[in-house]
Amino acid sequence: MILTRKSVELLAPAGTWDALVADVESGADAVYLGGKHFNMRMHEGDFNFDDAALKKAIDYAHAHDVRLYITLNNLISDEELPALKEYLQYLEEIQPDALLVQDFAVLELVHEMGITIPLHTSVMMNTHNEHAIEKLKEYGITRIVVGREMTLSELALFRARTGIEVEYFMHGDMCISESGQCIHSGVVFGQSGNRGRCLKPCRWAYELIDEESGKRLDENGPGPYKLALKDMCMYRAIPELIQAGVFSFKIEGRMRPAPFLRRIVSTYRAAIDAYIADPTGYATDEEGWKLLYENRARDFTTTFAFGQPTAKDIGFDGTREPRFFSEAVKEAGFQDDILKQERPIQKENASHRTLAVRVGTPAAAKAAVDAGADVVYVGGEAFRPQRPWRLTDYAEVLAYAQERNVRVVLNTPRTTMRRECGELEQLFSSIRDWKQQPAGIMVSNLGALKLAQSLTNLPVQADLSFNLFNHLATVFMKDNGITQACASLELSFEQLREIVENAVLPIEVVIHGGYESMICDHNFPAMSLPDYNELNEPELMDRHYALRDKAGEIHRIRIDQFGRNHIYFAKDLCLYPYLAKFNGIASYRIEAQDETPAATAMLTKIYRKALDRLAAGDASFDEHDFKTLQESAPRGLGIGTYRFRESRNSI
Repeated sequence: MILTRKSVELLAPAGTWDALVADVESGADAVYLGGKHFNMRMHEGDFNFDDAALKKAIDYAHAHDVRLYITLNNLISDEELPALKEYLQYLEEIQPDALLVQDFAVLELVHEMGITIPLHTSVMMNTHNEHAIEKLKEYGITRIVVGREMTLSELALFRARTGIEVEYFMHGDMCISESGQCIHSGVVFGQSGNRGRCLKPCRWAYELIDEESGKRLDENGPGPYKLALKDMCMYRAIPELIQAGVFSFKIEGRMRPAPFLRRIVSTYRAAIDAYIADPTGYATDEEGWKLLYENRARDFTTTFAFGQPTAKDIGFDGTREPRFFSEAVKEAGFQDDILKQERPIQKENASHRTLAVRVGTPAAAKAAVDAGADVVYVGGEAFRPQRPWRLTDYAEVLAYAQERNVRVVLNTPRTTMRRECGELEQLFSSIRDWKQQPAGIMVSNLGALKLAQSLTNLPVQADLSFNLFNHLATVFMKDNGITQACASLELSFEQLREIVENAVLPIEVVIHGGYESMICDHNFPAMSLPDYNELNEPELMDRHYALRDKAGEIHRIRIDQFGRNHIYFAKDLCLYPYLAKFNGIASYRIEAQDETPAATAMLTKIYRKALDRLAAGDASFDEHDFKTLQESAPRGLGIGTYRFRESRNSI
């Protein structure tokens, strides 16, 4: 690769006009910014650009030979779609150089409206495998902002195999959770991080405890801010970034002041130019490093660029945290005044209401079958000490379920990087030889969808990670062969109702169970416990850990076969008292992946009876069964986002 000045793009953020000017004057090749609506920085304050300022910003950037990208990268609800169409039409008139997008509805509208602006996928689309690129290219995607969990070695292979232009976060504030896989702020506060309003529960103080005993384990640990990832800084790794094939070097910081950005942009500009001018003679400019370090907000890390982060990458003591957006609070229970007032969904019900149960073991699958499930979801992540699903496990459950006329759907991991894709290719290729065939496959991203469709003839449905937030996204999904979609757990009832009443696909809704607030590629017990050594004591990975926040809420941690940490909400979702409102739902789903066979059977029986009563025209609620749910629950129960009128919008 012969380097020139155009081999690398230095991409800078701007939340104000002064920041835009500072970026341009400091040598940015491109600037990204947001309008007053529809972006991932929707907090109050004098940030973002109104329509007139957007046009002025484009003209200013182009006059200085700088590209300007507009962020349209949050999830969008149905009530926002008319305004989104108007906004897209205006953007087509003023012609920025690209749009950064997350929601499938934007892809659908761009196609429908004939928008000619190039499209880049936001990091929030969680693009982390080459198979997804094939699908995205069909929609005019020209650049991918890759997931932050991708190492530079993986990125180089990804770039070589896809040929797509790659953008990589290389300086600034980083999320501890996989992008698009954190719903903590949305569920607890009604302000979704996927909609630009994150209140950063990852920056709270936590204690690491033993889940069963409640005993604190980290008295001698490094500190309480266990999820507080330090700021990314790749200044000392510019050669590695360029040689890995990164085109766009992305600086985070749309809420940063102009002087702060001017310093960062100019420092990186000088270093990038120095490397391009003389790669073999390049050495890090220590004065530039000193300038960045002495003016840092948080301390620095390279996160996943060179491998798995460790305790050194976390700001455990909290002393350099520039701002705490919220404090830990008790999670809501049955605060249901709003939900009680909502009109039921107006959509025709099937004569038999389908109950689906996601399970974690073959024994739990059989228990769900015997208790009245219509569908069981098997496979995907296995939480230690449970072992991953074997081919013999699938065969056993398929034979058992089909004898009882119950459908079995193969689940897949929510994150499918190179290892997971290789394993799925082998699994999918083997299905045609199975004696009993599954009823379908459930996938969590476009790459897994592409694999399932190319290697099997089974129906494919979309899981929670598709972040379904509006009915227009179901048009995209249906056009791409998806047969059923699961609604986001961040929707309010009103927003869910709009989707169900207008969707072109059958919609599944989670009605009960534990659910993840974050999915992280970090090992939090290892980071917090000085004596943790899984090579010497692999049984440490089988222990059930939890995080206890300052409000006393306990968030259990489950470690899957890939080493990812799944952090759960303190309370399980329970919509049992409100089932009569959920009309027209194609599938009522219980999340029982982390439940025993006995608990799975109990939950399935209670909901089966309630749904059958509804189908017969009777009241679904039974006081005794509801009391059983409450008394047998290992955690508290609540209604999640259904206590809010809406997930706070982007307009």
